[in-house]
Amino acid sequence: METKLADFIRDTSAGHEADAILRKCVHCGFCTATCPTYQLLGDELDGPRGRIYQIKRVLEGVPATPSVREHLDRCLTCRACETTCPSGVQYSRLLDIGRAEVVRQVPRSAAQRVVRGVLKFSLSHAGVFSALLSLGRSMRGILPSRIAAKIPERVDAGAWPSANRHSRRMLALAGCVQPALTPATNAATARVLDALGIALFEAPSAGCCGALSFHLDDEAGARQAARRNIDAWWPHVENGVEAIVMTASGCGVQVKDYAHLLRDDADYAAKAQRVAAMCRDVSEVIAAEYESLRQRLRSRARERIAFHSPCTLQHGQKIRGLIENLLETAGYTLTRVRDGHLCCGSAGTYSLMQPELSIQLRDNKLAALTEEEPAVIATANVGCQTHLTSGSAVPVKHWIELLDAAL
Repeated sequence: METKLADFIRDTSAGHEADAILRKCVHCGFCTATCPTYQLLGDELDGPRGRIYQIKRVLEGVPATPSVREHLDRCLTCRACETTCPSGVQYSRLLDIGRAEVVRQVPRSAAQRVVRGVLKFSLSHAGVFSALLSLGRSMRGILPSRIAAKIPERVDAGAWPSANRHSRRMLALAGCVQPALTPATNAATARVLDALGIALFEAPSAGCCGALSFHLDDEAGARQAARRNIDAWWPHVENGVEAIVMTASGCGVQVKDYAHLLRDDADYAAKAQRVAAMCRDVSEVIAAEYESLRQRLRSRARERIAFHSPCTLQHGQKIRGLIENLLETAGYTLTRVRDGHLCCGSAGTYSLMQPELSIQLRDNKLAALTEEEPAVIATANVGCQTHLTSGSAVPVKHWIELLDAAL
């Protein structure tokens, strides 16, 4: 489509990127067919095509309004529209640019800023979140049911193999909420990789990947999180670690974007590019060791499971079919899942900021996942796992735990 960006953005890095993205869009509308919020609300302005039109107008100089901000806030950034788009429109990049400009023109209220600030602080700091989770567990009986349902029981993570057993070494990101919410995930990953002759370890000074800050209006905070992680990983990168392994697909899509996030940072751009190139979802790492894995699996038929592919995995990282193949190789029977491309409604803090839409999406997803009565639901992201668990009678686990059980 034709564009005529306003002077305030035309000659900036963001303006050049937005202009290139907008010119790719032919306004065909294929994207609306796979947009979760458009399917729920039926409003063109709550679908990708309508949001692109609103962003275009703002970037061309039409003043933003609270209504525009609301329509952009309702977007899950699931990126299903990018998978569907025949023109290769990078909608999520345009959305980031549009949201930043809209919030600049239409600032959030003091109360909204406080809520976002509290969420950013409490969720992105592992120690703070762990303490709050422990408090929540002790008060579960008096909390509102919607909040209590999101608080998981404590689980035993199991043993973590020594990081000195193998010459092949890989880094893992502990992250912010995952160590407290689902500690079994990284421990199970370490055991699976150990069986394949790979030592997995975490860099203690690494923390939140920055995605939470980025999607809570704090791009500067997201960049600082990226720099902190790069500094924590860099000595190990120089010492020859093979990969930086992500066990949460939401973190994976963020770390793989570090090169873009820090492209204008003279001190970190080159390092960010290398870190992003070394980032691997755990499924990519294990798929590369497929023959070794197959020889080590205890072959037998296992339970029926339904696999939920997070949006950050299938649409963000474009990883499809790897996990399903690994689970089937391990003897699990995968059920068919209707509308597997649709979001579960977790989307980082979306379930907290847009609870009504999020719960509708969660319930729709659970209905699809349980149609064929699986014994377990498997997923690949801590946010999806926690969100689905809050409404599911069927256990929800990270898929790596199932692979670990098969070894």
